[in-house]
Amino acid sequence: MARRRTWAYAVSAIAIAMLTTSDFALAQDAAPVQEEEIVVTATHRAQSIQDVPFSVNAQTQEAIERSGATNLEDLSRNVAGMSVQNLGPGQSQVSLRGVSAGQIVRDQPGVKEQVGVYLDDSVISLSLFTPDLDLYDLNRVETLRGPQGTLFGSGNVGGTIRYITNQPDLDMFEGSLEGQLNMIDDGGEGGHLKGMINVPLVPGVLAMRAVGYHTEYGGFIDALREGGGISEDVNDGERSGVRIAFAMQPTPNLSITPRFIYQNVQVNGFNRQEVFNLFANPYTTTRPPVTFQERQQFLMLDEEFSDEMFLADLNVTYDFGNVELTSVTSYINRSILASRDASALTGSVSIDLGFPDAAVLLPSNLRDTTDLEQFTQEVRLASDTDSRFQWLVGAFYSDVDRVYRQRLPTPGYDAFVDAPAPDGLGAGTSAAVANGFPSDSPYNSDLPYNIRQWALFGEASYDVTDRLTVTAGARYYQFDEKRDFISGGLFSNGDNRHDETSSNGITPRVIASYDVTPEIALNVQASQGFRLGGVNDPLNLPLCSAADEAIFGGYQSYQDETSWNYEAGVKVTRPRYTFNGAVYYNDISDLQVTLDAGSCSSRVVFNVPDAHAAGVEIEFGWEPISGLQLTFAGGWTEAEFDSTVVDGANNVLGGIQKGNRLASVPEWQAAATAAYYWPISWGEGMEAFVAGSVQHVGSRYTQPGDQVPGAGNFVSNLAFGGASGTDVTALDLELEQYTLINLNAGIQNDEWGVTLFVNNVTDENANLSFDRERGGRARLGFATNQPRTFGVTVRRNF
Repeated sequence: MARRRTWAYAVSAIAIAMLTTSDFALAQDAAPVQEEEIVVTATHRAQSIQDVPFSVNAQTQEAIERSGATNLEDLSRNVAGMSVQNLGPGQSQVSLRGVSAGQIVRDQPGVKEQVGVYLDDSVISLSLFTPDLDLYDLNRVETLRGPQGTLFGSGNVGGTIRYITNQPDLDMFEGSLEGQLNMIDDGGEGGHLKGMINVPLVPGVLAMRAVGYHTEYGGFIDALREGGGISEDVNDGERSGVRIAFAMQPTPNLSITPRFIYQNVQVNGFNRQEVFNLFANPYTTTRPPVTFQERQQFLMLDEEFSDEMFLADLNVTYDFGNVELTSVTSYINRSILASRDASALTGSVSIDLGFPDAAVLLPSNLRDTTDLEQFTQEVRLASDTDSRFQWLVGAFYSDVDRVYRQRLPTPGYDAFVDAPAPDGLGAGTSAAVANGFPSDSPYNSDLPYNIRQWALFGEASYDVTDRLTVTAGARYYQFDEKRDFISGGLFSNGDNRHDETSSNGITPRVIASYDVTPEIALNVQASQGFRLGGVNDPLNLPLCSAADEAIFGGYQSYQDETSWNYEAGVKVTRPRYTFNGAVYYNDISDLQVTLDAGSCSSRVVFNVPDAHAAGVEIEFGWEPISGLQLTFAGGWTEAEFDSTVVDGANNVLGGIQKGNRLASVPEWQAAATAAYYWPISWGEGMEAFVAGSVQHVGSRYTQPGDQVPGAGNFVSNLAFGGASGTDVTALDLELEQYTLINLNAGIQNDEWGVTLFVNNVTDENANLSFDRERGGRARLGFATNQPRTFGVTVRRNF
């Protein structure tokens, strides 16, 4: 099937190419743009990125193409201070400037974001499930570093990421097409077709801009099967979507922009390479022993991830003359499924219960579903004059309904549960613990959430002199959360409980910027951000050891997390050269940290009283000679706990010890790109180019406890398949540093382009995060990146 799809892409790409007469293509890079001004809206006002008085990065469409980035994780390697923890397709966790809680997993729906993600002015962030948006026809991706609570609210304690789309043009008819084919080394094949069209329906008054895309992802993970078979490239998938926006300007002062977005992601597996599985490991004697190779896993059942998203928003602006009114209304509906092979998890519990091997070997499917409905409304009034004094005030409201469900269908399981002792627990046991949930599903839960928030905010700036500007602002917020927790099945507590939590507060910001010369600006800032607290899910007590229940059972709720950020920066703007640098210190209070609750197959969130993240970030671009463009982005971060959390016996919990590193944060991160353009005589305006990027990410830990001595020594204590259960699987849980190299070359003009590219030239096999099932007793593995990939991209503008 994958090869048939690839041939379809080949035919489509050739068809696009045949549309030309004498010219060729529009390439992976646009023409050099070093001297073009990058305009951002990081302060809800359009201004040059070099005039924004705090640290902002903007990845333009050209920069995105040059680096070979296709998703947010790829982009993060090009942005100083930004890191993404990969937990599988569509399940990424973003941190900025070292403010990180560590790993958040699928069954923690109450955990809030540390980095806010926006599509233009619409909030789209969702803890763990950051939408994997397509980057086609984007104007730029803005990264606002440091707390942005004043203008952007909760979930922006580390910073804010904004996907900025190209808006409908009222006067110009234009369009573009793009086709790509790619092949993964020792993996599958993929490609995409994308297109955009902008139509002035009533010139000067009404226009439409529509974007459509379909991407096929090649797989690169092979699954060993029960009985000895192998399924190749099981993590292939696809992404399809449309964006349709209308721009209406019935009067010169009034602008109305409704938009509709639909996207569907379907992936057939996860990018997990395993090192131990209850059913496949080197220690078995009555089953074939297994030593995993790179990019291999063991499956009894196929896995799946899907994310269907619909977004409708309406942006209205009215210019009163000296004041501009902006209203942003948005509605999001998402349905997410993470379907995992939980046979090893269920089997490990069956061994503890003394069930026979036939029960242990039953295929078991853990299905996590999230249904989200979110409504937000923001209204802003902003000054629109040339005065020394500028101001902005606004109000924000959001209403979120999120229903999280878990089911563990394991056909035939109840028969073993109800069998007489010693092989089972006795007749009627499964029905007695079901709590109204389906049969043959030993764990079930429903968690409906309602989260409401409203806020008032304002910010003002004053030009004290022609060189000195002072900005101050604040946000008041009120938050209320209600949650029910209903569970049933043998592995559950049979819960039926209701929890509520609320909070309020004020987050301020003060900035001063000073123009030393017309080319050099200095800025200092003190700002506060916040992340809302919540309620932990009850432990799965039937799975817990007595010790784990005693240690983790008392952490029912967790408080708001706050961060005070202090920074100083410099921005230098010269012809052919820009330099931006900043030093910062984040003083974090009540940091929310996630830990595995031992054997309970549960996770809990703790508040760590004190932590900090300090660092330096540098970004510059340089065009030393005509046609040669060089860029660099790099940073150093020290992110550590300043408090120690202990249990009742004074034992340090999960590595939360003063001086230990915060999870998922590399100390060093850097990216460099180089591109050279030169004219050729193959057609009007035609040029050739070669470009390359090098991206380096330093070592990280997935969870704080991974840095504790001996944390990588796993013993299952599960006697199965001839293995004693006492064998030690020894792993280094420090995720090693890695370097990715991407190269591309091609020819282009304003209308056409062809690009050849190789991503991950050295075929780096990086460990991106560590995956442990039931505390490591059932399965051990690492999420990994895509291998070396070859491809060709063909583009057409009209």
